[in-house]
Amino acid sequence: MARQDITDKVDQLGTALVKLFQFVALFVIGGTIVWSAGHDYLRMIQAGRAGLDDILLLFIYLELGTIVGIYFKTDRLPVLFLLYVAITALTRFLAIDIKDLSIENMLAVTGSIFVLTLAVLVLQIATSKFSTPPQSKSSAIDTGQHQPE
Repeated sequence: MARQDITDKVDQLGTALVKLFQFVALFVIGGTIVWSAGHDYLRMIQAGRAGLDDILLLFIYLELGTIVGIYFKTDRLPVLFLLYVAITALTRFLAIDIKDLSIENMLAVTGSIFVLTLAVLVLQIATSKFSTPPQSKSSAIDTGQHQPE
């Protein structure tokens, strides 16, 4: 009986430490995103203009911030947003380096964007057919319900 109590206490401590690490890490990541976005935005203001690559960079920051927010609320990593970040980053790469790319590299990048877009489509279809409605951690805790995996 005592051994089970110790095991339960160690499990609870481990869970608390993991949650604390996630909490701190999410704030560090979120703060870094805000800091980087603010720095780049100030650079755009100082330049007196924002190009397409700058605007796409701001969208990347927005998507990364959304990922952190969703993970913070639900403990789930939104894979769709990671795909959106990858698509936006590749599009930004094309916008910046299109003059310097060979035809083969341009085809590889556009092919990658196409494959990522297909992955988004597959995930959207799978989500609509096979998932349950998302539930935030706070509402699951308040109602005593478990979140489906």
